[in-house]
Amino acid sequence: MNFKKGEVLFFNKPLGWTSFKVVGHARYHICRRIGVKKLKVGHAGTLDPLATGVMIVCTGKATKRIEEFQYHTKEYVATLRLGATTPSYDLEHEIDATYPTEHITRELVEEVLTRFIGAINQVPPAFSACMVDGKRAYELARKGEEVELKAKQLVIDEIELLECRLDDPEPMIQIRVVCSKGTYIRALARDIGEALHSGAHLTGLIRTRVGDVRLEDCLNPEHFKEWIDGQEIENEEENN
Repeated sequence: MNFKKGEVLFFNKPLGWTSFKVVGHARYHICRRIGVKKLKVGHAGTLDPLATGVMIVCTGKATKRIEEFQYHTKEYVATLRLGATTPSYDLEHEIDATYPTEHITRELVEEVLTRFIGAINQVPPAFSACMVDGKRAYELARKGEEVELKAKQLVIDEIELLECRLDDPEPMIQIRVVCSKGTYIRALARDIGEALHSGAHLTGLIRTRVGDVRLEDCLNPEHFKEWIDGQEIENEEENN
């Protein structure tokens, strides 16, 4: 392996880790292994700390491929709690409102999900990395400031209902979503809740695929030190 020429690594991001931490962890152990102080390392698509799953990390000259990977189709498995919302549309914040769910049936859920297939306009969450007047939206939202974001067009190729437990004390559904770059699954949860004339927020999210890269292709960052110590390493720069 030659991390200066460029390598593409696939990680299964652990729960609670930021995408930044995954990149920093990989960079630290690569630099330690190849004996350098600096190395360009970047990821091809953020995952929220409360999400897990496929993260593509590029090193050295392979960082030029980051944009290419960002445009690959992504697949997620999302768990939604129905009848309650949070400001961030996930478990980062406490529930701020509850709504009726007695009228929701499996048939209604399946019908509502079909409305989101194809090209749709989605307003990103206020608690997101979108830029507003030169600042990250989440920085403003965390200060309690009003954040107005414009809807963006994206494409959802598939939505499949995997599980539907409406009789639970906390009704939930689990869905599989195949979508384009720029899709916020938290915002999709919000919009599904509204379409059900109720509310919803994300309680679990796994990115199961990016392009052809699947979870089973991914390294566990917590085992990366042992993995990289077992690799054959080249340090030569590519001749131009």
